[in-house]
This record gives sequence, structure tokens and C-alpha cells, in this order.
Amino acid sequence: MPFPPVEEQLAHIKKGLAELIREEELRERLTASAKENRPLRIKAGFDPTAPDLHLGHTVLLRKMKHFQDLGHTVIFLIGDMTGLIGDPTGRNITRPPMTRDEINRNAETYKEQVFKILDRGKTEIRFNSTWLEPLTFENLIRLCSKYTVARLLERDDFSARYKEGAPIFVHEFLYSLAQGFDSVALECDVEMGGTDQKFNLLVGREIQKDYGQPSQIIATVPILEGLDGIEKMSKSKGNYIGITEPPKVMFRKVMQISDHLMFRYYELLTDMPMRDVEQLRHEIIAGKRDPMQAKMELGCRIVADFHSAAEADTAVEAFDREVRHGLEPADTEIVDIPPQVITDKGVRVDKLLAMTALAPSVTDAARKIKAGAVEINGALQLDLLLVQPADLLVVRVGKKWKRVRVAS
Repeated sequence: MPFPPVEEQLAHIKKGLAELIREEELRERLTASAKENRPLRIKAGFDPTAPDLHLGHTVLLRKMKHFQDLGHTVIFLIGDMTGLIGDPTGRNITRPPMTRDEINRNAETYKEQVFKILDRGKTEIRFNSTWLEPLTFENLIRLCSKYTVARLLERDDFSARYKEGAPIFVHEFLYSLAQGFDSVALECDVEMGGTDQKFNLLVGREIQKDYGQPSQIIATVPILEGLDGIEKMSKSKGNYIGITEPPKVMFRKVMQISDHLMFRYYELLTDMPMRDVEQLRHEIIAGKRDPMQAKMELGCRIVADFHSAAEADTAVEAFDREVRHGLEPADTEIVDIPPQVITDKGVRVDKLLAMTALAPSVTDAARKIKAGAVEINGALQLDLLLVQPADLLVVRVGKKWKRVRVAS
């Protein structure tokens, strides 16, 4: 398949990028690629430090897909060796080490999750242990000789820790060098990463030159804010949307974001053209569009990308029913009443809530009942004892619902 015109490729690649180093070099390489009918090699590395990818990762994956759509080779690099070091980027303390078993388990889940965005048939999956593990001590010394400690201390995180007297361990210095050697091993034309990865990507540019290769072009994407709109999306911060989460959960999390953050998500998590995103912003500010409806459309798009259009529609219906109108979920779990909660006088509601996971304990259940947070069959339940229960109890505690069969 012939490559699109170079300027058309550049325009598509630049959309949504934070920085491109250097654009003229990329133009030259795209021109040579078209003449030689040779796809460029585009690499992005992911350390498997957690079992699931989240929407923050997909900003980069979507841009990789754009390169893929233009006919270039995309390499999804799993850092099963660099993951053992731990990326020091943005850290004010040393990362705790991970075990090889943890790394391997997480890597297996990554291999499947990326194909929710990338084309399986056009993607190379590589592991950097392939070339880093066999490095001899002599070769490691030669690699370390390519960079000075002074240059490494230019990193903001290392510089801050050094000034504060916080420990910096020698193995942390190796991270950037190992990532740079990845580019040498893969003969990359372009390496991609978040804006926080710029230092590591620049090291790769220098290392390739030292090994006699053309220096890679660097393309960085913005860092996606989490649900709080402040911190970087991260599972450890609890402000994330996992790409394997159920449709209903994903949709409800999208609905938590602020109206202001919604436009950022439209820009980075959908293929909506920027002119359309700006048009949407102006219409909402002018009162011509309902921000709630726009956010629901965003949630629908995101859920459909990772599940299906039908499941996205079901998630919207569930949100309307359960959140906007406060009705019982259509898929409320039905359980049999635990015999321990039945007495001669009726049903002990506090024990029922605790034993059906509607409350963490009997004490907490009693507190919720007294606070008026419990409904049974649509009526407020203020007593600990339910006298003459119906055959089927629809129990609601806040946003939690259960159907309890009293008689079989």
C-alpha cells in the first residue's frame, strides 16, 4: 500500500502531540520512507508495573495507531527488564522493586489489552529482556560510558532529590541508558512517550548516535489528568478508568469528571477533530448545548471503543435509570435470605445487610438504618426488625441494591 503524501502524514501525526523533536528530521525520514517503500519503525515502551492499562495509557496508544494507519511499523515494547529497575521519572523516592513473577503476570495482560486499540496484524510486541538480559558486564560498562553523571543529574527528579539529600541509587541511573539501548536494539526511527518521558527519549537519541545509528525522532503526547482533574491518571492514586472495567463502571467514571476536563478527554481520548471540540466548547458556554448530554456522549464513545456500541447504549440506559432517576438497576442481584437473620418476630435487618454485603458490619448496618439510609420495597426502614416480610424484598442502601428471596 503506497504511503499518503508526506505533508498529509505530518498533519495527521502532529494532531494531539505535545512536542516533536525534530519536525524537519521526521519530514526527511518520511520522504525517504516513501521513496524506498520502507515503513518507519515506531516504538513506545510500557513497563508492566500494574496488571491493567488505563485511559492514560491509551493517549499514547491512539497516537501509535495513527502511525499504524499511515502504513508504518508500530512496536509495542514491554519493559520486562526495565520494569525491574523501576522508572525514576517523577519520583521523589526510589521505586520499590518488583519481582520477576509480578512483571511476567502483568506483561501477559498487556499483550492482550493493547489490541483494543492497536491492529494485531500490524503490531510487533517485543520484550526488552531479549537484548538487555544477555548484556555482559563488559557491554554494560561500555553502555554506561556513553553518558555522564552530570548529564543524568540534569533530570528534575534526580536534581531535586540530590539537593534534598534524598537517596539516589546507582541502578536508577541505568534506567535511561537501558531505555536508550532499547532504541538501538530495535533500530527505531521514532520513539514516543508522555511529556514526562522527554529526558529518557533524548538519552535514546544520543545513545543511537554513539552506536552509529541515525538519531530517533521524539514524539511526546500530553499527560492525561485523572478523574480529579489535578493529578496524572494513575491506578495508585485511584483516579483512573481501566480499559478492562465493565461498561457501566467506565461510563459512570466518565460522568464524574468536571465539565472543563470533558474537553480535554474529547481531545485526547477520541478522534473528534479539534475544530469540533472547540465548537462543542463554544456551544456549551453559549448555553446552546447541555454539558450533561455532551458528557454522556463522551462516555458512550469511550465505552464503545473498549467494549461495543450496544454495551455503551446499555451503560447509558443504566445511568439514566439508576443515577438520574434513582430507580432499581435492571440487573439487581437476587439472593436467598440467610437463615441466621430470621427470628420468630421477623427479619433482623441489620444482620441481613451485613450478610448480603450491603453493609460492612452489623454495627455499620444499624447506623445506616437509624440514619434513614435503608429502603425496603420502596419504604424507609427505620427499625432493626422487619415484621411480616414479603416473599421478595427489594433492599436499597445508598446506591447499592439487592433482591432478597424470603420464601422459596
